[in-house]
Amino acid sequence: MNEKTNLHNDAIEMLKETSRTFFIPISLLTPGLKEAVSSAYLCMRAIDEIEDHTELESAAKSDLLLAVSKLLRRPFQDNELMDIFQPYLSILPEVTIRLGDWIKVCPEVIKEKILDATSVMAEGMAKWARKDWDIKDENDLDEYTFYVAGLVGVMLTDIWKWYDQTDTDEDLAIAFGRGLQSVNILRNHTEDASRGVNFFPIGWDFEDMLTYARRNLALADEYVKDIKTATILHFCKIPLALAHGTLDALTAGKEKMSRADVTELVSRVVGK
Repeated sequence: MNEKTNLHNDAIEMLKETSRTFFIPISLLTPGLKEAVSSAYLCMRAIDEIEDHTELESAAKSDLLLAVSKLLRRPFQDNELMDIFQPYLSILPEVTIRLGDWIKVCPEVIKEKILDATSVMAEGMAKWARKDWDIKDENDLDEYTFYVAGLVGVMLTDIWKWYDQTDTDEDLAIAFGRGLQSVNILRNHTEDASRGVNFFPIGWDFEDMLTYARRNLALADEYVKDIKTATILHFCKIPLALAHGTLDALTAGKEKMSRADVTELVSRVVGK
């Protein structure tokens, strides 16, 4: 096998390890599209692991994210990335350290779009790390969720357009990302509180965030109506259905959906 094939196999294995939500829909994508979305997801997961790292101080996170952001805005050099990561190699996870490999997986014609979106995301994460994620109101929440998830929707919209001219609404794509992120905030809010982080605006309770999540997921439901390509539609509908299912589980007092519920839901979406 050549290096590209080996790296793509590594990317699929990393997806399996790092994303319960996205491994299944990515594995169902067609060749070319699968490589592009795998690369995009892992690039963003790589910087997300920096933002969420429990051993790095906020200032270090911000500096590291800004350095990565700047690097992705110019012709990419793997050795420059490793120079940035060098002081943190002992604590950064593999998915982050191998960011350069995930970039190599990407088809050349869409690479610039993916690197640009990842760069903007890293810069936004750096900003909120400097602010210690002090989310005061819904405008702050909208800005934070745009950087960490809405941008994923924007990037996917670019990928769909590149792949087969599938046209989707960018504002609805941002809401799609926000919806998924707000479900994660609800699911992880107890764990986040234990490490001193709170993504709820001042005065908000669980019900307020639930309303925010449902409102954005309703817009995400509208987003998928523009998609006719089956492989892209399945990709979008699986995490969306899992998000709706997770909210239902949380409101029923459960911590998450059961594995059996996830399997049944995915089968229902893809018609198997």
